[in-house]
Amino acid sequence: MDIETGKDKTDRTDTTEIKVRSGVCQSICKRIRRRLTAKQLYECLRPLFHVTYIHGLTSFYLSCESKTGKRAIKKTIFGCLNGIMHITLYTICYGLTIHNNCESVASYFFRSRITYFGDMMQIVSGFIGVTVIYLTSIIPNHRLEKCLQKFHTMDVQLQTMGIKIMYSKVVRYSYMILFSMSLVNFCFTFGTFSVLYSTRVAPTIALHVTFILQHTVIAMAICVFSCVTYLVEMRLAMVNSVLKNLAHQWDTRNVKAVTQKQRSLQCLDSFSMYTIVTKDPAEIIQESMEIHHLICEAAATANKYFTYQLLTIISIAFLIIVFDAYYVLETLLGKSKRESKFKTAEFVTFFSCQMILYLIAIISIVEGSNRAIKKSEKTGGIVHSLLNKTKSAEVKEKLQQFSMQLMHLKINFTAAGLFNIDRTLYFTISGALTTYLIILLQFTSNSPNNGNGFSCCEAYNNITNSTL
Repeated sequence: MDIETGKDKTDRTDTTEIKVRSGVCQSICKRIRRRLTAKQLYECLRPLFHVTYIHGLTSFYLSCESKTGKRAIKKTIFGCLNGIMHITLYTICYGLTIHNNCESVASYFFRSRITYFGDMMQIVSGFIGVTVIYLTSIIPNHRLEKCLQKFHTMDVQLQTMGIKIMYSKVVRYSYMILFSMSLVNFCFTFGTFSVLYSTRVAPTIALHVTFILQHTVIAMAICVFSCVTYLVEMRLAMVNSVLKNLAHQWDTRNVKAVTQKQRSLQCLDSFSMYTIVTKDPAEIIQESMEIHHLICEAAATANKYFTYQLLTIISIAFLIIVFDAYYVLETLLGKSKRESKFKTAEFVTFFSCQMILYLIAIISIVEGSNRAIKKSEKTGGIVHSLLNKTKSAEVKEKLQQFSMQLMHLKINFTAAGLFNIDRTLYFTISGALTTYLIILLQFTSNSPNNGNGFSCCEAYNNITNSTL
């Protein structure tokens, strides 16, 4: 009897432990699901703007009202002070690196040959880039708020048309872009300082701050831009889906009844949602025009907010890619004799990884912009397809108005109006990169000091001095 009683107690203990573990797992799963789901616009953007608020890039965060549970933009004094504190920290750290013989990560790879002017240019370009990103993020914050308000307005109109907006996709996308950018930056930073410490090189704390936070700020700016372009892309896809739904109704019904009210239940596979159309086709087209107009206004406002940030990031990325590619090619071709603690493999790996890091930054910006532009270009084809199918004078007039609106309102993103941010930028950068690499390599090979340990950094110094 005692043995049976002992077995019963053991079984009860095991079942209790299993229940506790399953309860803990269920609670964890519920929390994860709660974090990955959203029902409102501001709720789906809350993780992103919490991160930017902590880094001082935005002076507001998305709060939750205790009574209604709705999210809202909330500005704080700490948000403004946080940005100023970050800029001050950068200024102090950059000043310390200049005071410490223009210390930079690249200087440790060229310690015996690096010139004072070369190091100074690297530090100044990094400082200017970070400062511009912070100032253009904090000062015109009202434009970002205005952009979000326009998204909220168009979401209300889309819901009146029977479209369910999948905000959870935005949450997951924001988490994905934040995680991927953070992972890439962490791997590059960890690898860089691991190589430095492996050769008993001890960078100062100021260099750690300038190196880590510079890449972090650039990554955060890219994350915000990618999420905004994703919002634009989603809304354009929804408008296109509504118009395609209308075209599908006309294909399956007699064109004679296009002026009477229609009702259909159509699955929109791209967003896994249903829309119920119970309105006149002319009314549907009118609402689609209004939403498209709001999307274009939101995109234009976002472009004004991001334009100088994008110009700064792309310019810095291009310069770093040019000289990193030059350093790698010159070393692999054996045109320079380096005097350094680091092996050729470590030297090539560092500059290749840095080049890849900034290539990822450019690709992230261009692809985010390009996807939104491509979605906007599809709207015109759908509208003209409807225009060819309709026989109603009222509907034809609305479609002609929509066609005129598409001609005058186009979605595009530019870098301060200097160049468009789309896939044509790849060709432009490739051409410029090839040209500068050929010039730099020819300059080195024609130099009279070539073969006597002429450093690639000295070539860069001479080029910049001759242009000045």
